Amino acid sequence: MQEKSSEPSHAREIIEDLELELEHSPKAAMMVGVFVNEASPEALVRIAEESGVYAAQLHGVESAEYCQAVKRIWRDAQLIIKALRVDANLDPQEVGTYEADAIMLDSFHSQLWGGTGQVIDWSVARRAREIFPRLFLAGGLSPENVARAIAEVQPFAVDACSSLESSPGRKDRERIKAFVRAVRSS
Repeated sequence: MQEKSSEPSHAREIIEDLELELEHSPKAAMMVGVFVNEASPEALVRIAEESGVYAAQLHGVESAEYCQAVKRIWRDAQLIIKALRVDANLDPQEVGTYEADAIMLDSFHSQLWGGTGQVIDWSVARRAREIFPRLFLAGGLSPENVARAIAEVQPFAVDACSSLESSPGRKDRERIKAFVRAVRSS
């Protein structure tokens, strides 16, 4: 599996720099830590607090009980997002078992935890949204298809990664602008 990580102290430096930059901006930003299979809820909360993030996206195979423990332990969290990877075995009813503030549906890939560029089955996402209204839609969203995805699924929020890159790990400013325009126009 892919692994991208940052020491909590390094993440805190980045967050503090961003907060200073945004201090006089009318545009708010929420700093979200993305965690994949952290050893325990306690370890996740410790890292989140050390790094200064306000929210957590749990993007591994964390159980409903794990999510519940994170919410119970991390009282200062503003948002807990549980990501579920959509494959042929995902039952849309499963989203209702998680005690999270939001559910993100992303595409399944045996080697990657996200950023695959693969579009998920929007009919599964639509059924999941009926059960869990605060649904974040991910999985292959791009400037070219995000408006159609929003019209079909009506998610609470959308998420994109690899489709906004000019090369692996490098975001493309024009693709990001096009994505935002497409979202706002839908």
